[in-house]
Amino acid sequence: MMLNDKEIKKYVEQYKMIEPFEDNRVVLMQFSTSAANISWGVSSYGYDLRLADEFLVPQETQDITVDPKNFDVSKFDKIKTKEYIIPANNFVLGRSLEYFRIPRDILVIVFGKSTYARCGLVVNITPLEPEWEGYITISIINPLNHKIKIYANEGIAQAVFIKADKLCEISYKDKKGKYQAQKDITVAK
Repeated sequence: MMLNDKEIKKYVEQYKMIEPFEDNRVVLMQFSTSAANISWGVSSYGYDLRLADEFLVPQETQDITVDPKNFDVSKFDKIKTKEYIIPANNFVLGRSLEYFRIPRDILVIVFGKSTYARCGLVVNITPLEPEWEGYITISIINPLNHKIKIYANEGIAQAVFIKADKLCEISYKDKKGKYQAQKDITVAK
């Protein structure tokens, strides 16, 4: 069963599942450009999470091989900015603005928002397992031959919460997962 907006709010109250939590979908107008922000907050059957203003960016001068078994973070720069332009055929790592605490009876699947998908951007987030907690590390990929601009403190992806009929035998917390309680952008371990 998928959680609806009312059930998501109940889980947030009971488990502090999302902090900070916006219990309405937010779209603010930017008066300087008269363009709306990319929305965030609870939706009918999910939660649109925001992108924090911190990014791990590959150094342009480096010939980098990204190795999941030996991730060389020294070849990346950590930057803090409200907007970032991802070069063509490149990626950055970001994190959610919200901290998640997933209850034992929930699995979360996260999809990129349609606003960015329509620009060619790929947002890659692995499932949030039962009893995982932390800020979500987000791989943001520009597969195009053009630059794509992303915005911090605005919506980047939508989380869908799936409730299990029966509790799992072993949760992410039980197996002491290596990405448990991450507080920052976390590279491959």
